[in-house]
Amino acid sequence: MAHKALVVYFSWSNGNTEHIAEIAQKALNADITPIETVVPYPDDYQATVDQGQQEVNSGFEPDINPIDFDVEDYDIVAIGTPTWWYTMAPAVTTFLHAHTWNGKTVIPFMTNGGWPGSVINDIEEACPDATCTCSLEVRFDSNGGDTMMTDEADLNRWADRLKKLVS
Repeated sequence: MAHKALVVYFSWSNGNTEHIAEIAQKALNADITPIETVVPYPDDYQATVDQGQQEVNSGFEPDINPIDFDVEDYDIVAIGTPTWWYTMAPAVTTFLHAHTWNGKTVIPFMTNGGWPGSVINDIEEACPDATCTCSLEVRFDSNGGDTMMTDEADLNRWADRLKKLVS
């Protein structure tokens, strides 16, 4: 049976999470879409860090724009996020809480600057009726930059695991 896959991700600043999402898209032969907040985050790095911390600490879920795909049409959904204050970005929380995950296969992946926190577990907990598999943590430099510290071979092995899900 052919599986229909979707990659959904939130990425800010350097596009690190978007880069990993594109690897997943290719491996899964999937549709792909970003999660975007209705009110964009500031361009200033420190202002966004401060806002993100406030949102995470208060449990705030920002309004997000509708995506171009119906999640119900997919049996595999890869969900990517940068680490924001040791968890997923609030926009991803909004997305996860807006959908039903019963019977779906969810592939959680995250990027971080050396502090992965509980992102993968948090995504899995937000999708209690899904089968979560093939999770991935990708580390970038701790200066908020785009230098990947995770070995490229690890990404290749992950992509190979994803290909097996849809073959």
